[in-house]
Amino acid sequence: MSQELDHGRTNAPQGSRIDAYVDRYAARAAGMVASEIRALFAVASRPEVVSLAGGMPYVTALPLDVVGELVAELVAKRGPVALQYGSGQGDPALREQICEVMRLEGIEAGADDVVVTVGSQQALDLITRIFIDPGDVVLAEGPSYVGALGTFSAYQAKVVHIAMDDQGLIPESLAQTIYALQTAGNRIKFLYTIPTFQNPAGVTLNEVRRRQVLEICQRAGVLVVEDNPYGLLGFDGEPLRALRADDPEGVVYLGSFSKTLAPGFRVGWALAPHAVRDKLILAMESAVLSHSSFTQLAVGHYLATQPWREQIKTFRELYRERRDALLGALQVLMPPGCSWTHPAGGFFVWMTLPAGLNSKAILPRAVAERVAFVPGTGFYSDGGGAQHMRLSYCYPEPDRIREGVRRLAGVIDQELQLRDTFGTGSAPGHAGVDTPGPDLA
Repeated sequence: MSQELDHGRTNAPQGSRIDAYVDRYAARAAGMVASEIRALFAVASRPEVVSLAGGMPYVTALPLDVVGELVAELVAKRGPVALQYGSGQGDPALREQICEVMRLEGIEAGADDVVVTVGSQQALDLITRIFIDPGDVVLAEGPSYVGALGTFSAYQAKVVHIAMDDQGLIPESLAQTIYALQTAGNRIKFLYTIPTFQNPAGVTLNEVRRRQVLEICQRAGVLVVEDNPYGLLGFDGEPLRALRADDPEGVVYLGSFSKTLAPGFRVGWALAPHAVRDKLILAMESAVLSHSSFTQLAVGHYLATQPWREQIKTFRELYRERRDALLGALQVLMPPGCSWTHPAGGFFVWMTLPAGLNSKAILPRAVAERVAFVPGTGFYSDGGGAQHMRLSYCYPEPDRIREGVRRLAGVIDQELQLRDTFGTGSAPGHAGVDTPGPDLA
């Protein structure tokens, strides 16, 4: 018996010294690797580094004492329910409240078509799981949300980017791309878009283009997945009308309380047509059985008892001040040849570097100078974006933002000197998809 076991061991796959299971993983796991920038961001988390990288909401602006009292009250009064298994679709009362939140963006929907998820990231994963076979095409803005690109890669989708400008996704580019792909026999499963205060570009799809995008996708039979975590965080005027408000059967809407309340609750949702909703519930149950009743009831209790609209207004004013600090510092301190977007809401500015500079290559120098950003390469599936970087203004105080820009401007000045002397800046890093962790998404 022992000889048979020993013989089995000698013939077992050997893997590698680092990972003994390297030759046993599914094919879709091949792309699940951390990029080298993760090590740099571990350094960037130190307090002496000004991080313009992370998309972390400023939760300190919440009345944390009140939130703590609400949680304690929930456990005391509804503990047996809050700490028990729940429905795969989500708490019915919370789904009704979610419909009230979406009504601010013109969406009229019933709670029966809402599926509560563990953040909108899980909703995105579930949508991809039920629609994508390996090789299927997902259309996405270029640049696009890094968390979405990681999900699409994990399910072996082929991502094709659609060009953008300061008014968002370009409808003509969308129509031409769809025609070319369908003519070549490709299966386009959906368009993934963040139309409002886009991550990472900060731009917003205007009203005319919203209608055009819906019409193009309707004619082509392409589903639209509308990801809208920042829609209520505009700095001027009322929230824009969501795509889902004008096409209930052709749009799956993804929402989240991570930006308007707190990401630690991990409560998001998908609003989908009936048949898609049923598939989402089954996929949710197979993934987690049921998500946290506790966090759902906590969010519901907050919405029912607190002035949540006023809290969103507080966040908007805070982020507007920080956006202004970033844009003002960029205007004063950045060398000629740099340009950037001017977001009307959300968390991010997208900056373009002078020709010959590579954002990923200069990141190590920037971290050494105690400032961090996210290189543009993380927001493209094809290795593009090297001349761009994402700057986040949501978390640091305004004075820290200005100091961070001062440090970054110094780094870019040094890179320009290298370019002018040697014909190029720092050598670029390897090509490929970067996958920063959740604090950078």
